[in-house]
Amino acid sequence: MELYHSSFPPIVTEETETLILGSLPGAESLRRQQYYAHPRNRFWRIIASLAERNYTEDYKLRIEMLTALRLGLWDVAARAIRPGSLDSDITGETPNDIPLLLKGHPNIKTVIFNGRKAQALYQKYFTGTEGIRYIYLPSTSPANAGFSFDRLLSAWRSAVIGQ
Repeated sequence: MELYHSSFPPIVTEETETLILGSLPGAESLRRQQYYAHPRNRFWRIIASLAERNYTEDYKLRIEMLTALRLGLWDVAARAIRPGSLDSDITGETPNDIPLLLKGHPNIKTVIFNGRKAQALYQKYFTGTEGIRYIYLPSTSPANAGFSFDRLLSAWRSAVIGQ
């Protein structure tokens, strides 16, 4: 029997201007029911740095930092088969209705892909929405060991703050 993993609801507010799309939650995120819960994933450390706040393990405070930056968060895949946490193992995916989310949140003008798999999945199922800017950023995953934290932060800062 194949095990399907499901994504979480989107984190968006009426003020969200940039939507960050991942691929699908990994095993630790599913266990904790939190986006980017793996302790070696650098996503929340990057968000804390962009918000000029101290890194915290408190998920509620993490979400507050994210939304204060007018950032939203979701995954391209609504559900998929994923035996572990590697993006390369995702198969049989069903996408989330991202165009509907964008239509319902007209302040979103930028979509950022957190890694190549998120971008590839999006391009597999959707065409770009007029008036939306799409940006690929290197993955914050620990599997992306080729990017140091400082190099990741620089790329993310340019895309998020430098808009």
